[in-house]
Amino acid sequence: MNLNDENKPNYYAIIPANIRYDNTLKAIEKLMYGEITALTNKEGYCFARNGYFAELFEVANNTVSRWISNLEKKGYIKVDIIRDKRGQIIERRIFIVNTYLQNCRYPYIQNGIYPIYKIVEDNNINIRIDRLFNYIINNTGENLNDFPKKQLNEFKDLLCRLEFNYTKEQIKMITEENQVKLKYIIYCLKDLFLSSKKTLIHKLTREKLVYIYDNCKDVQKKNLGLESEIKNFYEYFYISVIKDLEKGL
Repeated sequence: MNLNDENKPNYYAIIPANIRYDNTLKAIEKLMYGEITALTNKEGYCFARNGYFAELFEVANNTVSRWISNLEKKGYIKVDIIRDKRGQIIERRIFIVNTYLQNCRYPYIQNGIYPIYKIVEDNNINIRIDRLFNYIINNTGENLNDFPKKQLNEFKDLLCRLEFNYTKEQIKMITEENQVKLKYIIYCLKDLFLSSKKTLIHKLTREKLVYIYDNCKDVQKKNLGLESEIKNFYEYFYISVIKDLEKGL
C-alpha cells in the first residue's frame, strides 16, 4: 500500500481514552494507532506495510516496526502474519483489540463497558460472510482472495472433518437461523485457518463451535438495549472461539 491521494483512508481515525492517556506510549504511537483504526474500517483489519507508515510519518521502517511491536505488547493491536505453504510471508494483518473483551470469563461479556466503535460495519462483514459461504458451499461467485487457492482443498478438508461440508440440497432443508449460524462458523474457521493461531484448530469440534456460537447469541440477546450491547457480533464470536482455544495454554 503506497501513500497517495487514492490510497489515503477517508474514514475517521479514532484514538480512545485508554490510548490517549497511556503515558507509556509515545505521542507518535498514539497517532499511529489512530491511523490503523482508519485503515481498519475498510476491510476489518489493516494490511498496510511498514513502508506506508514510514512515508506517512517520515521515519525509518524499523522505527515503525518498534511502534507496532509496542502497541501489540500493550495489547492494543493484534498482528497476524499470513504465510504460504513455503513459509513465506504473503500478508500482514493488524487488528484493533477491543479491550472490553479482555480479561473476562467465558462467554466473554464486556463487563458493562460499551465498545467505543465497531471495527467493521455489520453490513460489510455480512457481505464477506455471504460471499465466502456462496463460494465454498454454493460454488458460486469468486474467492476474491479470502485465502490462497492452494489452501482451498485443505480448508474444505477441515470443513469435512468438522461436518460443516453441507450440500446445496441440505442447506435448503435447514432453517434460516441455522444457515446464518453455519455462515458465521465457516467464516470464523476461515479466519482461524489463515491466522497465526491455525495450530489451535485441532482442538475444535463441531459441538464446541455450535456451543460457543449459541452462547454468544444468548449473551447478545440478553444485553439488547443495555450499555453493554454487543454491536459487532462476528468479532465477539471470533474472539470467544480464540479465548476458548487458548484456555490451558
